Amino acid sequence: MKTYRRMLCLVLAIVLMATCAISASACTTVAVGKDASDTGSVLVAHTCDGWYDHRIQIVEGGKHAAGEEVEIWNDPCTLTKNEATLTGTIPQAEETYTYFNTGYPFMNEKGVVMSEFTWSGDYNNFYSGEGMFVIANLEMLGLQRAATAREAVQVMGALAEKYGYCDGGECLLVADQNETWIFEICGPGPLWTPDSGKPGAHWAARRVPDDQVFVGANRSRLGVLDFNDTENVMVSTDIKAWPTELGLYTEGDEFNFTNIFNPNPYGYMFYASRREWRAFSLIAPSKDFPVVDRWHHYDFTIVPDAPVSKQQIMHDIYSDHLEGTPYDLTTGAAAGPFGNPTRWQVPSSMKPETGEDWERIIAQFRCTYSFVAELRQDMPGELGSVLWFGADSPDTTVYVPIYAGTTEVPEQWSTGDRKNFDQNCAWWAFNFVNNYANLNWNAMYPVIRERKFEIENKLFAEQADVDAAAMALYNKGDLAGAKKYVTEYVNKTMNDVNEAWWAFAWELVGHYYDGMVIHEDGSSENLGYPTEWLVEVGFGQTSLDDIAKLNGETPAEETAPAATEAAPAATTAPVEAETQAPEVNTTSSNSTALTIGIVIAVIVAAAAFFFLKKKKQ
Repeated sequence: MKTYRRMLCLVLAIVLMATCAISASACTTVAVGKDASDTGSVLVAHTCDGWYDHRIQIVEGGKHAAGEEVEIWNDPCTLTKNEATLTGTIPQAEETYTYFNTGYPFMNEKGVVMSEFTWSGDYNNFYSGEGMFVIANLEMLGLQRAATAREAVQVMGALAEKYGYCDGGECLLVADQNETWIFEICGPGPLWTPDSGKPGAHWAARRVPDDQVFVGANRSRLGVLDFNDTENVMVSTDIKAWPTELGLYTEGDEFNFTNIFNPNPYGYMFYASRREWRAFSLIAPSKDFPVVDRWHHYDFTIVPDAPVSKQQIMHDIYSDHLEGTPYDLTTGAAAGPFGNPTRWQVPSSMKPETGEDWERIIAQFRCTYSFVAELRQDMPGELGSVLWFGADSPDTTVYVPIYAGTTEVPEQWSTGDRKNFDQNCAWWAFNFVNNYANLNWNAMYPVIRERKFEIENKLFAEQADVDAAAMALYNKGDLAGAKKYVTEYVNKTMNDVNEAWWAFAWELVGHYYDGMVIHEDGSSENLGYPTEWLVEVGFGQTSLDDIAKLNGETPAEETAPAATEAAPAATTAPVEAETQAPEVNTTSSNSTALTIGIVIAVIVAAAAFFFLKKKKQ
């Protein structure tokens, strides 16, 4: 009976995780090595796309008594939407560091920073509902217990192996002032139990070369692992064992982490690769990167054409709508008359039977928050690591600085209800402005960008003086005073930006309404519509038709020529045999794919049941 219950739980878990994979929110991440940035600093960035907890909570560290336990709650990253469940406890560390918690915990007081994206992976072969941790739990524990990126990877890997990992495939960019590690993890498989004596997770990590840039977006990016390169590669215990037993790996072959654990990335054909292509193309346009589908991959990292700045990530990469490319979302019928790149999500039941979707851009309207962290080597972590945080969509946000040594943030940034409009919450100011811009994107977006740059440029200009004042206190041996100083600066800045953006929101409301723009002198101007768009939608055609009827003529709509034959189907360039992707039935809907996935999950779980029963006998 116990085995039967385990099998049933496994089936339900896989079905749930498969459903989540299809409807998953998604993120885009960037890491820049210290020799590839314009300031000699490590840069790491994250867009948290979807409904996640927007509130910045600072969890204080300290020394802990022997026998103290840490509660583990799943899943903490969506607490403004769903309740978390207590799944267990583990022994607390003797000492922990203060860390910043939000949808995904992002920084600790030592200046270690983490960004995240989901890749889900092969649930049938690697998911286990028996583990204790989801990815946000590991981030919390890693930030609490590690003073460097390398140490954080080791801490998270060891804990996942010991207590088990019950989440889908995930990637973390784990950075400090010296380096960044790309840490990927998935479950131990459906047969794992806490008392099995086997590792509770499969994980690996690769170091980003100092002169190169990494981009990741919802599919595994580790690729082939060199187990002999221990300076740049870390792996979990017995990582080959279960894939070998499944027939997914043969000893002596290259160990391709991506192909083994994430053979079929989720989303439409270019869901992840389009963002990778775009970011790489903006960073190194001279390389003329080819377009690839979800089964083909770019290099793990690339060398940029020029040093990368935090502003380039904020203003170019994270604000991108594929402008100037064949996939530009600001053009075409779907952009409407005002060049709007926003594309609402389409439920599976409403999609045409193509299996495809809107182009997935980096600047997402449904982003909860984004950040670009600059981790500078020549300062202590508390002062050298500065995370520039932006609420809501990255193209219409204002990035505000948060020093790693900050000990509190304003209430407007640490509270707020996503279910109710709240003018006491900074997130709602930015969400409101982004949504209001949809009324006339071409008119309002340039105005929003101008105001955004005005505020951010002032903050960028202030940073050198703030650094100098904080370092003067630190050099006198007063780290506490330096932390107090940057905390006061961060709080003043966040308060000022919150007030400024709410005022700007109402300014937009007062200037743009009823199809007009109201000027400062009180005069108004009708914005109208582009002539080309009016022609396209048949502007005035109903009147022309009635005039024709009154004159005894045949309306234009009745004399229109018959529809021409459908254009021939598009062809794709041949793919070399050695990299040929598996055939894809593009007429299958997402709901059909989900049904097939569920059936497979049930079959696999049933097989696991009989296997376990046979072993017991």
